[in-house]
Amino acid sequence: MTESLTAGRVYEAGGRLAVESARFTGFGWMRGTSGNLSEVVSRDPLRLAVTASGLDKGELTATDVAVVGPTGDPVAVEGVPPLVPSAEAGLHARVAALTGAGGVVHVHALSAVVAGHRWPGGVRLRDVETLKGIGRLAHDDEVVIPVIRNSQDMAELGDWFEAAYDPRTPAVIVASHGMYAWGADLTRARHVTECVEWLLSYALAIG
Repeated sequence: MTESLTAGRVYEAGGRLAVESARFTGFGWMRGTSGNLSEVVSRDPLRLAVTASGLDKGELTATDVAVVGPTGDPVAVEGVPPLVPSAEAGLHARVAALTGAGGVVHVHALSAVVAGHRWPGGVRLRDVETLKGIGRLAHDDEVVIPVIRNSQDMAELGDWFEAAYDPRTPAVIVASHGMYAWGADLTRARHVTECVEWLLSYALAIG
């Protein structure tokens, strides 16, 4: 069944995206106009509200969103003026489709870039309490945050993501770029993002 998508629903999502974007900007993870967030607003057909391109993520409003489909291409919604979605919207859609996530976060946290450079084969973690924050065990559970190559081609990047995807680990590092994290909803995606950033900082600190 095709879900009915209204401007009101899009802008409700836009309000939540604006709040979370301001939070991440305050952490220094979305400098300049970098980074992007999305929330699934329809599952059948797949539609995401994605933060619009080129805007300061600390100053977004509920209307600073674009609606995209499964390939990241803009989709018209009555009452929603068309804005240019982030160039990375295609990967957001791919993540949402593969994982079933309701919210996807992409930030340029420095720890993710440095960790991806230091451990290009993946960042290995175990025996630390914060692993519970991403749904893993605090002890005797080896967790690998995958690292994939960067690309400006979202289809190619999506293929690399799918090849590296582990359903037990709700995050991936894009080398020399940043990280993506996801969750059942945008709040859960935020919690995962914060925990993964802390875990990467921890891994770098202990060497």
